[in-house]
Amino acid sequence: MTVQRSDKRLIRTSEDIVMVRQLVREWAKAIGMNLVDQTKLITAASELARNTFDYGGGGVMVIDQIIDGIKTGLRLTFEDKGPGIEDVEQAIKDGYTTGGGMGLGLGGARRLANEFYIYTKPGQGTRVTIVRWK
Repeated sequence: MTVQRSDKRLIRTSEDIVMVRQLVREWAKAIGMNLVDQTKLITAASELARNTFDYGGGGVMVIDQIIDGIKTGLRLTFEDKGPGIEDVEQAIKDGYTTGGGMGLGLGGARRLANEFYIYTKPGQGTRVTIVRWK
């Protein structure tokens, strides 16, 4: 897998979540992703940015344009230094929440992406990476 270009953005305010959506849309259009795939990726990015801000106390998003053989896509990595997740399997189930939300963020993001990876450790933060291929 090759990274063609990359950018890193801070997520510290709710306005930064809007910036994440706009940036992901811009990059998805630039690689020729169709509207359905753009919408799936932007929705997943919005959920993960919201989680980074609400539960992780803020963090960063790295966006990479990647190539793997004949496939082109975007890889988004959200990372925070928040409290982490004690039970990832439970956190991914729809309806589970430790906040006031609907509990659809992580599970929804996983369903909207082609690839989904999560690394978390209680007290050390969370890193979620998703990939959506064109």
